[in-house]
Amino acid sequence: MTKARLFRLSVVLGSVFMILLIIVYWDNVGTAHFYLHTSFSRPHVPDTPPTAAQDEEREGLLDMDEFLEKLLSSGLRQNGPLNRKTEQAPLQGSSRPDLGNLEENVRGYDWSTRIARVSLDQEKLQAERRRALREFCANSSFTFPAKERSFDDIPNYELNHLIVDDRHGIIYCYVPKVACTNWKRVMIVLSESLLDQGVPYRDPLDIPREHVHNSSTHLTFNKFWRRYGKFSRHLMKIKLKKYTKFLFVRDPFVRLISAFRSKFELENEEFYRRFAIPMLKLYSNHTNLPTSVSEAFKAGLKVSFPDFIQYLLDPRTEKMAPFNEHWRQVYRLCHPCQIDYDFVGKLETLNEDAAHLLQLLKVDRLLHFPPSYRNRTASSWEEDWFAKIPLAWRQQLYKLYEADFVLFGYPKPENLLKD
Repeated sequence: MTKARLFRLSVVLGSVFMILLIIVYWDNVGTAHFYLHTSFSRPHVPDTPPTAAQDEEREGLLDMDEFLEKLLSSGLRQNGPLNRKTEQAPLQGSSRPDLGNLEENVRGYDWSTRIARVSLDQEKLQAERRRALREFCANSSFTFPAKERSFDDIPNYELNHLIVDDRHGIIYCYVPKVACTNWKRVMIVLSESLLDQGVPYRDPLDIPREHVHNSSTHLTFNKFWRRYGKFSRHLMKIKLKKYTKFLFVRDPFVRLISAFRSKFELENEEFYRRFAIPMLKLYSNHTNLPTSVSEAFKAGLKVSFPDFIQYLLDPRTEKMAPFNEHWRQVYRLCHPCQIDYDFVGKLETLNEDAAHLLQLLKVDRLLHFPPSYRNRTASSWEEDWFAKIPLAWRQQLYKLYEADFVLFGYPKPENLLKD
């Protein structure tokens, strides 16, 4: 009788072990070569409150998570991005984007061949940025919405900006208007998630802009539930612990100016319909507006910067829907107090930071970061752009973005907040 029980127990344990091995294999091998070249078909199911049975299941998963972590960490120690041998591949000459693309023309590229020097103080600079971030996150006197929640409290849809490259063990949180198009291009090249005539892209600038922003191209945390089901959160935590995590930020007010210029000074049909029409009606008292952006521009009907600021400050805006990602606060996109980032880059030092990061990841022999924009929105423009914005609005706007200023070390714009 005892032998029979032992035999049954060994069969059960053996089956569990094989299932775990299959999961680990799929995570480390299968996803890199299968998932990224296929699309999902299962519909999204909204999160529902856990039942008593799910609570019991969760307790069992916590025990299993420790075992999963040991298995994954052993593989990542050998293959982790900071310990792996540098992959050798010939660097290809950069190709330029289609010059017929109006947005590419307006943005402008600096096609000089200079290579940014990596400052000897880069490591010290990174340590200081990360230290300041951790200190403000731990400072109980500094508060902002959702600061105190745990990683488990963050809904899946709020993790959609975390892009994962399983091939190199990298997680990138993209922030719109902070060179995110080119960083997404870099992630596509590294993960080989997009093919051109059956061959993965090797040069970031060969990747068309419309493919870069196609959500099906990237593996994000929000998609984990489709692949891993109930193991999703556990594997997210393991990858957050073992992978190299980075983000890039910029001065919050300058980012707003850049978002306004890009989405409302250029003809953008989607943003005209979704945002410009309501703004023009609410804040400029326009009626019977054209249905297309081209007709509106011909008639001289454009959203003004004061309209845009008033829209951001209007309490009805957030009640209708969360801020669009192009002007949503970085702390809401990347959750820096719940995720311990290994690298914090800034647009103001993009060339140096990008070169240093690619060296840390040991992929600098595979690619260079694409050329930077020559027409970047400058910090010195803030006073001109905000000159017609009432002082009370500027002060309210600072409070709205204060967490981003403080967490990422941007000085308070005193000149804009006083008479």
